[in-house]
Amino acid sequence: IGEVLNYFIPLPIPASIYSLVIMLICLVTKIIPLNSVKKTADFLIKIMPVVFIAPAVGLMDSMGEIKEFLPAFLVIVLISTVLTMALTGITAEIIIKKSEEKTNERTDS
Repeated sequence: IGEVLNYFIPLPIPASIYSLVIMLICLVTKIIPLNSVKKTADFLIKIMPVVFIAPAVGLMDSMGEIKEFLPAFLVIVLISTVLTMALTGITAEIIIKKSEEKTNERTDS
């Protein structure tokens, strides 16, 4: 479905992102139950470090070519990492607060 959307919607968004958004919507709306993807998700998280070995080796092979841009890369990585951590924390806090509000509403009723 992500590939089809990528074909028909002329935006510079990879099909994998469309697919992730569709998966998120299906999980949130409970069209797909969480327990049906949990085992696979756990497996993918366990093997995630292995997935990054090839790109890391590729970067090491290209070090001579990217050496002059290394300071800029480091600044970009630092800023994007801090922003990602901050936005993830803010999002987690919002989700926790909403979850607590729902729990309080149920106990008050």
